[in-house]
Amino acid sequence: MPVPKDDFEALHPCDFYTPAELLDADEMYTVYEIARLLQDLEADAELDPNTENVLLDWAIPWIMRHSDDLVVAEPREDDEPGYYGVKPDDA
Repeated sequence: MPVPKDDFEALHPCDFYTPAELLDADEMYTVYEIARLLQDLEADAELDPNTENVLLDWAIPWIMRHSDDLVVAEPREDDEPGYYGVKPDDA
């Protein structure tokens, strides 16, 4: 159910990092690591599953929104997620 804006003490701009601002150009990241980085956490921060699921709700649309600026690598192992990284300038 919608909530009136007046119910909140402050409203903030909905600004997100660009891939170049968030990710190291020489590294590849899982969606889980990107989710943490978007929240200013370490990529390997320990999270409970419920918190991780909430962060994924932010990370997946971010990846889709910035897909033109990203490259994708398939998992190295069957039980691993895929990896994302900043698209090189020459790609």
